[in-house]
Amino acid sequence: MIGLREEASDAAIRAYDGERALARWRMFGDRYGMPFATDPKPRPSGTGRGCRAVVAAGLDAPGSEWSVFRALQVGYFTSALLLDDSESIRIALSDLQDVDADALAARIDDVEVVTEYERQRTEARSAVGTPAHAQAKTTASDDLVRYTAPSVVFRRGANAAVAGGWQPLLAYDTLLANFAPGLERTPPPDSPEPLLDYFRHGLTTAEIAMLLARGSDPVPDAAATEAMLVELEAAGRVTSTVVGNDAIWRA
Repeated sequence: MIGLREEASDAAIRAYDGERALARWRMFGDRYGMPFATDPKPRPSGTGRGCRAVVAAGLDAPGSEWSVFRALQVGYFTSALLLDDSESIRIALSDLQDVDADALAARIDDVEVVTEYERQRTEARSAVGTPAHAQAKTTASDDLVRYTAPSVVFRRGANAAVAGGWQPLLAYDTLLANFAPGLERTPPPDSPEPLLDYFRHGLTTAEIAMLLARGSDPVPDAAATEAMLVELEAAGRVTSTVVGNDAIWRA
């Protein structure tokens, strides 16, 4: 977890323009199909407490941090969730199965959690001289060279490969093919249903469209994907939960 700051600065709060922030988000939504809120947040927020909720989940039930991270991502961009407010975080995690939202919210400031969080923050600020640095996919934070999100590091034994910051899909695919060429590739299904059976937490329309796209350089068809999903929902085979200007689809 990068952990940018504990609280929004006074300057950030004074300069905050909710409608302007929403307009920036909509640019990403239009380009990538990401779901975003239709109403602005009341104020900017720090990220440290939200990051520590993810860390706490990883410590208490390794593997659960992925569903906690995703719930906070979706909640932050599609609702009024504030990542520096424990109660807001608890509510955002309350619908997750096999996750104790009350316990995680209460653990955010525990010494064990804070120690692991600080270790991760330090690792995120160790990007100097890496391939991400060479590609200008880093930034400065606390006077250190920091990875930007979403940076991915593949490791196998003593070897590592870095996809720093935002990368096109084929960049990750190429790194993975080099590191593990023996992995079996799963071809896209003809329907969204097998995807929703596999990704039980649910997927956005854009994610499903990408996973259904075929070819070595897939081009998703969001309109055709949505039409299939609407038909499946009408038949009672999938469900949708509205999030911002899109939906999360589940089996």
